[in-house]
Amino acid sequence: MDATTLRAIQAPLKEHYRSDPLSACITLKARGSLDNEIIACKVETGRSLAVAGLHPGTGGSGAELCSGDMLLEALVACAGVTLKAVATALEIPVRSGEIAAEGDLDFRGTLGVAKDAPVGFAEIRLAFLLDTDAPQESLDQLLKLTERYCVVYQTIRNGPPVEMSLERRRDAI
Repeated sequence: MDATTLRAIQAPLKEHYRSDPLSACITLKARGSLDNEIIACKVETGRSLAVAGLHPGTGGSGAELCSGDMLLEALVACAGVTLKAVATALEIPVRSGEIAAEGDLDFRGTLGVAKDAPVGFAEIRLAFLLDTDAPQESLDQLLKLTERYCVVYQTIRNGPPVEMSLERRRDAI
């Protein structure tokens, strides 16, 4: 896809969102169900079923997906798509590229071994390796705009409020 095609696709959407700001606000959803046999959660991805389980470092078999890995994979996917869209819009030539995310966890926190150990990632690193002849100034702008517009990156970085609830199923009473 080139910049002209991308602009043509996005222009009516942008205009619609400018004239009706509420139409730009949507709610994304994810659903899953608990597995009755193993410690796992079956997550509907929209394309297939992903089964998430414990990381081997917390007692899992390694056969199921680790949700920490899934978070990093979502970051890589979103950052990659965002970078490609920005590069296309700005006509920055990128022949190919690789994106890598890695994060540091201390399983003592997750397992309740040490109360002072954090639960969750202590640090996440995201890196891009691009095959391009673009000048450094353009690449700096590309990184800046990718950071600004990457939904998953901004969500992780800014930590929005998250509500958690638990209800008893009515048929279980």
